Amino acid sequence: MNITFKQLVVSGGPILFVLMALSIYSIALIWERWTVYHKTFRGMEDMIHKIYALLRAGEIKQISDMCSKARTPAGDIVQKVLSHYGTPLEKRELAEKAVEWHVSRLNKSLTAIATIGSISPFIGLFGTVIGIIRAFRDLSMYAGAGPSVVAVGIAEALVNTAAGLFVAIPAIVAYNYFAHKANDFSSEMNWVTEQVIDRSAPREYSGVA
Repeated sequence: MNITFKQLVVSGGPILFVLMALSIYSIALIWERWTVYHKTFRGMEDMIHKIYALLRAGEIKQISDMCSKARTPAGDIVQKVLSHYGTPLEKRELAEKAVEWHVSRLNKSLTAIATIGSISPFIGLFGTVIGIIRAFRDLSMYAGAGPSVVAVGIAEALVNTAAGLFVAIPAIVAYNYFAHKANDFSSEMNWVTEQVIDRSAPREYSGVA
């Protein structure tokens, strides 16, 4: 007996439609996060290399000008540190808050993606259990039909398990990728701002009694 794709979809029942809705929502969240991360990290590595080169040359003013024109999270953080007139300790506190704010923006929607990745297999398993119960109920109604009734019912029920995994795997992979990139951003920017503060502080405070 051949089972068509339409039959599998119908056999999945409401659970399968829930999983399809979660899949669409997950893909939308992942795409939105991808665009945000792409804008955040685009040109960031090159900018950091230029900042280090200008720091070695003592060109603090050029760093400020470059970051103000960059219009990126990395440039915004460095620009805030350079434009803040305060002690190195105050600058470090400002840098930490600025980095935390941008990281919180990067982490937006990651909880939803992680939740979808965690619950989807269980939703699929729930649908499978319901399908198996339905299959045995059909067997009890058609006792003389043979084991093929159970086999077909179980095969149809397992589509929910497959759908749950299909939804969960991309969501989990995306969550781990985005969380790793956000941690990289935090570590890199904390190091950059520390270097900027250390190199710019003597120049700014020279001549102060």
